[in-house]
Amino acid sequence: MQRRIWFSFTAALVLAVRLDAAAPTVEEATRFVADAEKRLDEVAIEAGRAAWVQSNFITEDTVLLSAKAAERATTIAVELAKQAARFDGVAVAPDVARKLLFLKLGLTLPAPSDPAKTTELSQVAAGMEAKYGAAKYCPEGKTGEDCFDLEELSKTLAESRNPAALLDAWKGWHDAARPLRADYRRYVELGNEGAREIGFADVGALWRSGYDMEPDAFAAEVDRLWGQVRPLYDQLHCYVRTRLTEKYGASVVPPNGPIPAHLLGNMWAQEWNNIYPLVAPPAADPGYDLTERLKAKGLDAIGMVRYGEGFFKSLGFAPLPDSFWERSLFVKPRDRDVVCHASAWDVDNQDDLRLKMCIDVNSEDFSTIHHELGHNFYQRAYKGLPPLFRNSANDGFHEAVGDAVALSVTPEYLKTLGLIDQVPDPSKDLGLLMQRALDKVAFLPFGLLIDQWRWQVFSGKISPDHYNQAWWDMKKKYQGVVAPVARTEQDFDPGAKYHVPGGTPYTRYFLAAILQFQFHRAMCQAAGIEGPLHRCSIYGNKKAGEKLAAMLEMGASRPWPEALQALTGKPEMDATAILDYFQPLSVWLEQQNRGKTCGW
Repeated sequence: MQRRIWFSFTAALVLAVRLDAAAPTVEEATRFVADAEKRLDEVAIEAGRAAWVQSNFITEDTVLLSAKAAERATTIAVELAKQAARFDGVAVAPDVARKLLFLKLGLTLPAPSDPAKTTELSQVAAGMEAKYGAAKYCPEGKTGEDCFDLEELSKTLAESRNPAALLDAWKGWHDAARPLRADYRRYVELGNEGAREIGFADVGALWRSGYDMEPDAFAAEVDRLWGQVRPLYDQLHCYVRTRLTEKYGASVVPPNGPIPAHLLGNMWAQEWNNIYPLVAPPAADPGYDLTERLKAKGLDAIGMVRYGEGFFKSLGFAPLPDSFWERSLFVKPRDRDVVCHASAWDVDNQDDLRLKMCIDVNSEDFSTIHHELGHNFYQRAYKGLPPLFRNSANDGFHEAVGDAVALSVTPEYLKTLGLIDQVPDPSKDLGLLMQRALDKVAFLPFGLLIDQWRWQVFSGKISPDHYNQAWWDMKKKYQGVVAPVARTEQDFDPGAKYHVPGGTPYTRYFLAAILQFQFHRAMCQAAGIEGPLHRCSIYGNKKAGEKLAAMLEMGASRPWPEALQALTGKPEMDATAILDYFQPLSVWLEQQNRGKTCGW
């Protein structure tokens, strides 16, 4: 997740703007855009510093200070968005027209023109994030040190095979999200009021308008991509369900129904890689455990990050600045609450790059570090562009870059680093592919459904009285997953996922899950590497790095199909690269599922 303030505002003030009667000119539009960029850059830096402090030192004061800084920044942002509409229809240069569009679309959640409501929305938004960061599960009769935070509960979900312990951890965290329900309802009301004032039907329509196509066309594009990959997900779900039925019994996991959410190794059932030992193909042990190897190396958090930096350096990118190592948060402090959700920050829109992450020495965080540094290297690649173009081609690109690099974390790469002694025989590839499928393929419907839910919440199709029921209806529809215990409208299970109270659009992660394989295939082709796609590592290949850099340096200066073409040679998103990557596993899953009733 990247954190870049002016494209991530959680509240905004719409000011009344007097429009001059005289028709605006091209020269006026050009001057307006130049001034807008300067003003936005200045206030974004101020808000970014305040947000960094609030995320790393959660107190009542830092929440208020961050909310005030965001309010000041977004006051200017929406003033400019409103003024930009004055130049609609003026025959300005293409780059100016694009900047005017970004001024109107760059707000995640615009607030109403009433200043009191603006203040309320900024406080509600900052308060939800703070409540999420400080949330804990306290078993009955327990307080203080006997309570559990998300990190501790997630560890239980990942490691335990005791259904009762899994259920307790799952229910404990989801119940902790209940206080967010009323806040979120107000958040939606105020956000929609602001969106309508700047010309959008609702906040969801605003979000879908940022993809160089009409909102309905973008929704159709998302559906098309899901249709390409759903058959592979269905096969994986069918196989995993069979193995879980064998482990826990048909009374816990019905052999023909959805899978209970607490049994998939992750608090939100979004990735299933933690249950790999339960579903591993026979004789597929690659001969090493990356977590064990990392620990055997005696690595600390900084050492983990050095490996991620090293990958990008091997492609020809310059090292991270000294300030990155001095100002980042790598380890969870013992003396205060912080938002541990991993994020990459671009505080000054130039070189003040930072990582905020509570790192554990394990294989999952090894991959996450590569992902987050992808944001940082992308941020630096486009720093020379005008301020409004300092962003990714679309938000899915930002998420995909680091994950595409992480696909090169192959046995060959690990041997090069000295983390393993020898490369496993290709006959062991099924195990490695299964591990990755439990991470990447299992994520696809989850990446889709969060915004499917929010789009309908914002549009009013899902009313506040049905928030939770609609959430679980969608979990079942897309993921084939159900709640392990009865849930009611007293609960607010969507709020148990950071991105909902944090106000971060989520379709970007679904797009990233598609694009990362497309990027990986293109870079492997650029490197001239032949053989199975899942065995390709571009580590150390400057030709692949040059292709990647060419796309990154374009930032948001051109429509995303042009940026995509710069790397892949084609302007369309294409999920067939996922099918190519997992082709050996797909064949094996179909064989294992013969005679089974798949679906739910």
